[in-house]
Amino acid sequence: MRIALTGNPNSGKTTMFNALTGRNEKVGNWAGVTVERKEHSIKKSFNTSTETLIAVDLPGAYSMSPFTSEESITSSYVKNEHPDVIINIVDATNLSRSLFFTTQLLELEIPVVVALNKSDINKKKQTIIHVEKLSKELGCPVVETVSTESEGLKAVIDAVISSNGKKQKAPYTEGNIDLKDKHVVEEADRKRFEYVNQLVAKVEQRKVLTKERNANDKIDAVLTNKYIGIPIFAVVMYLVFEISQVWVGPFIADSLVAWIETFQAYVSELLADANPLLTALLADGIIGGVGAVVGFLPLVMIMYFLIALLEDCGYMSRVSVVLDPIFKKVGLSGKSVIPFVIGTGCAIPGIMASRTIKNERERRATAMLTPFMPCGAKIPVIALFAGAFFDDAGWVSFLMYFTGILLIFFGALLVNKIAGYKSRKSFFIIELPEYKVPSLWFAFKAMCARGWAYIVKAATIILLCNTAVQIMQTFDWSFQVAETANSSILASIAGPFAYLLVPIVGVLSWQLAAAAVTGFIAKENVVGTLAVCFVGLENLINVDELAMIEGTGAEISGIIAITKVAALAYLMFNLYTPPCFAAIGAMNSEMRSSKWLWGGIGLQLGTGYTVGYLVYQIGTLITTGSVGAGFLPGLIAVVIFVAVIVYLCIRTDKNLAKEYALNGDDKK
Repeated sequence: MRIALTGNPNSGKTTMFNALTGRNEKVGNWAGVTVERKEHSIKKSFNTSTETLIAVDLPGAYSMSPFTSEESITSSYVKNEHPDVIINIVDATNLSRSLFFTTQLLELEIPVVVALNKSDINKKKQTIIHVEKLSKELGCPVVETVSTESEGLKAVIDAVISSNGKKQKAPYTEGNIDLKDKHVVEEADRKRFEYVNQLVAKVEQRKVLTKERNANDKIDAVLTNKYIGIPIFAVVMYLVFEISQVWVGPFIADSLVAWIETFQAYVSELLADANPLLTALLADGIIGGVGAVVGFLPLVMIMYFLIALLEDCGYMSRVSVVLDPIFKKVGLSGKSVIPFVIGTGCAIPGIMASRTIKNERERRATAMLTPFMPCGAKIPVIALFAGAFFDDAGWVSFLMYFTGILLIFFGALLVNKIAGYKSRKSFFIIELPEYKVPSLWFAFKAMCARGWAYIVKAATIILLCNTAVQIMQTFDWSFQVAETANSSILASIAGPFAYLLVPIVGVLSWQLAAAAVTGFIAKENVVGTLAVCFVGLENLINVDELAMIEGTGAEISGIIAITKVAALAYLMFNLYTPPCFAAIGAMNSEMRSSKWLWGGIGLQLGTGYTVGYLVYQIGTLITTGSVGAGFLPGLIAVVIFVAVIVYLCIRTDKNLAKEYALNGDDKK
């Protein structure tokens, strides 16, 4: 039996799906988190029948007439796949809005069970819903539930089992209407709203009226204030990075790294009499490389934990409201904030979340710009350079994230200019959930789920990549053990790319080039590859600490000495160039245009290189009084990138001018 879980956004569908199935799909106390359908069997503890029950979690929808792409997934599945039973999750705290969708579901002749979710909040507000009267009026079972505590879910599934095979009768129907006739649809919707309002008046007794100003409204007046809302957001995010990457994270990470180093030394000692090549491959390549990435896991998990708390308490939806006016100025909207915030965990679901945006240009621009937000995979890279060159300073992470936001703004302006954006008046409507005390258990599960995905990635993609790097660094093209690392396969492959990085790091280092190249597979590989190439990273050092060494910036006895400015520039280059291959695949899926995909990759590559070049050259000029190595070649590359952008903008202006001339419109 297939059971469709439907309802408005933020009604608790995915929370109920997780509780019924034992899955750990991403949930959030805000709309737009679920953007595709998910299926899994319901646990035996809820299933009293002998039949296998399959729950299908569908994206949130306000109507069966789809307005966005994720709503169309829900509408198409319910109408065309014909589930056996529909569980309609209704937000009991906002009954009038939820029941509009319910009445449409009841007209499909598919058995419906209404789950009155968030019933615990109603009890606190002393709001009473007469369940039996509502069930009688709707003509279907109605069960009070609290998904976060699995309360009432057994009764819901029992009602589903008993409803299977029955033909649902609609208490209210407009019959077959012409959906192409706008006026007919508007009139039908008006009558439906009237019916729902009359129904709510019969079954609900609300003590606190919605027009009254409550505690939520007073808090919102501060957090969404157009003057102080953004500074508050900046402070909140700064504390997130400070706690995860300076205060708590490194303390736990140091213990984990010590254990990894002990294990690595134990393996090296155990294989002391074995083949040196095998020892290097296992101890230095696999354990050392993967261990360097896993060592930053506590920092990643703590940040995930804190962001999950912010999502669960309802703050993140307020961030969308605060940033909406600014995003409108660059041709985006507050809806773009959702993918950007989700992208701080992983760029892939962040990019996928852009499908909630109806406007095609905004959706493609959001998918293209989301990777500029440093994701969890980039945290080890940030932490590595922050620890090696800046004494674990928390401002490094803060700077990287807010640089990403600035690049999103500038990128949006460029995309709008190139795409021929026409100014239009738009409205951003989002449901602001009630504030609540965040669940530590929910945050812990979210942290573990994301942390486990990080570990799986380290044990597969990063393990294979580091193994390949170690092998290529060990052998030359004759497949003989290389006399020096500089004569290895890896050095010869990465060598040409090293010349491109000279204007960014000031040194000719194939090791840094190899790390940057492997980073396109997975950003964690930057850390793993550096660990393999520099045997634990101890040979990648700060030139400011080498006052006694002449020839600063050159490779000296296996040591690569770079300045703090170069380290910052190299870090930014890796963060803001194209993301991992999987994220690029997600971009391709959401953009549905090869022209936009390659344009996005080109923009990301050019932006990352330009930012790295400017940071290194300007920083070097300020600190030393002269420009850095590779100034002229880098300048030529940046000028070419800017020239391409200017050419595209001019071409767009000409095309728009022709279009306006043909239409007889003033360009303004």
